[in-house]
Amino acid sequence: MQRPSTRSYWKIPMFNRGISPVEAEDPEVAILIARSVNEQKNMIATYTYDVLQLADILVVDVQCDYIKQDLGNLRTGYADISALETSFKVIGQKIPPECLVLIETTVPPGTTEYIAYPHIKKAFKKRDIRTEPLLAHSYERVMPGKEYVRSVRDFWRVCSGINKESRKRVSRFLSDVLNVEQYPLTVLDRPIESETCKIVENSYRATILAFIDEWSLFSETNGVDLLKVLEAIKVRPTHSNILFPGPGIGGYCLPKDGGLGLWAYKHLMGFENDIFKITPQAININDTRALHAAQLVRDCLRNMGKIVAASQICLLGVSYREDVGDTRYSGSEIIIRKLTEMGADVKAHDPYVRHWWELEKQDSYPGTGLSWSRFFRNQEHLIDFRMTENLEECLKGADAAVLAVRHQQYLNISPEEVVEMAGAPLAIVDCFGILDDEKIERYFRLNCEVKGLGRGHINRIKDRVRKEKMNRI
Repeated sequence: MQRPSTRSYWKIPMFNRGISPVEAEDPEVAILIARSVNEQKNMIATYTYDVLQLADILVVDVQCDYIKQDLGNLRTGYADISALETSFKVIGQKIPPECLVLIETTVPPGTTEYIAYPHIKKAFKKRDIRTEPLLAHSYERVMPGKEYVRSVRDFWRVCSGINKESRKRVSRFLSDVLNVEQYPLTVLDRPIESETCKIVENSYRATILAFIDEWSLFSETNGVDLLKVLEAIKVRPTHSNILFPGPGIGGYCLPKDGGLGLWAYKHLMGFENDIFKITPQAININDTRALHAAQLVRDCLRNMGKIVAASQICLLGVSYREDVGDTRYSGSEIIIRKLTEMGADVKAHDPYVRHWWELEKQDSYPGTGLSWSRFFRNQEHLIDFRMTENLEECLKGADAAVLAVRHQQYLNISPEEVVEMAGAPLAIVDCFGILDDEKIERYFRLNCEVKGLGRGHINRIKDRVRKEKMNRI
């Protein structure tokens, strides 16, 4: 069932024709939907809440956002749980008493017990239902990309329920649909533990990525290639998951989940003391890291005697990670908004993205008044922005190219091809360790300027090429 919201109602008729409402990199998504609707006929979509009366198990995936009031200050934000609360009220009015309600949404810790349970329990009382609601929580662990379905089915899951029967029912349901033989379930005692598990899991990853930011700046100012440093560290098995953050982390979860924990501690548990230090700071660092990428573009252009306001800039990659088309909270959005604020004429290319809705629909997406455009000046005309589908067309006449995402297409392109498509030497900014030393050197030999996040050794390569040129004169 899809809530009849203006944002998503259009998905219903598409589902009922067996068509995936979103274009997924994993071809199995479209195959599964088509087979379930048209062949097995075991899936339909609707907007009416009355279907809840037929449910044996209800899986709740209602959006729960954390609204940031300021860029780089998580503490001024708040959790928007209004859609969830409305859903719980309706659920309590409609479901049979024996229906298991499984909450999959990433929620503020305590939501199942402090919000869902009271709403459903009160609705049951009005219906003269005396049995306890059956409530469980099990957050999704899923990775966008070419193995999306497999990441849902073949991966470890955590679950819990508010009572023994809820834990039994959720364990049985998940065991029926997931590969629990190879990836056993972890069943925790209380839903707040499962909810906290998701928040800590993502906050840990966000913190590790934020930690690298200061060492990235250190590397740039002290002639260090951070990529080589990280590869040397990864040799240790205990440090093999250390990552280079690129121009921010992006995606739907990591930029917001820590904020749900802060909000819950104060507004659901009622504590006023400030115990959270690292979690909000990590998100603040990740949210603003891309601003430094824009500064590198500025500095690179200055080295060529140009200014941002009089330059055409090509942004290569707008998704939040390589080889996917998901643009939610991508660092590229901050880059283009900052460069636009500084007066640049910016084009963008991404082999996986046809429409950049955060720009094209910024008046209403992700919600009215919630676009990141509100944090920058000179953004109004970006509603007319359109992705440039052809890479050569995007680079044509560019004064600078920003390598923002490690898409395979960008890893394979040569410096000579880039300069040829641009029509002249240009400024190159590598945000994600896309260029190795050999390519950096070739750019310099083509009279380009190069800078990169965490790539402080670039000046050594530049000096070597300059000396070689001087010696030939």
